[in-house]
Amino acid sequence: MDFESIYKTYSPKIFRVCLGYFNDIDKAKDITQETFIVVFEYLGSIKNTENIPGWIYRIATNKCLRQLANERRNERVPDFDFSKIEYKETAIEEGRYQKLRQCINELAELDRIIIGLYLEDVNQDKIAGIVGLSHANVRVRIHRIKEVLSIKMKKYE
Repeated sequence: MDFESIYKTYSPKIFRVCLGYFNDIDKAKDITQETFIVVFEYLGSIKNTENIPGWIYRIATNKCLRQLANERRNERVPDFDFSKIEYKETAIEEGRYQKLRQCINELAELDRIIIGLYLEDVNQDKIAGIVGLSHANVRVRIHRIKEVLSIKMKKYE
């Protein structure tokens, strides 16, 4: 297959895949174009031409995932003056919070991320998207993390 026929056949499909990732026509067009630049560069070096569609979809998916990761990395956190907040927690509550934070710090990295997001009221679907797990897996992990934290907190009391 030559590049022109591959492009005509698969570019609308790849565009729809990219549009599904971003829901932004301009980004989807850009990633589609970047995908076919890679296809053009490496088309001559492919030995197994039977799975060209799978290869193209893989390139597009990887480009989309890389773009999403770059966007997440480049998100800016707005400046906020935390010194204006008044803390009115009692010493007992503060002690319990410190113990809870210590228990959370003892968890595995992924579990710390999941429970941290959960405690910030991020819904489980979004947590799943952020950490790259299924919604069901996140739900189970949250349940297990809560059990572990309960056991650890009872040891402190």
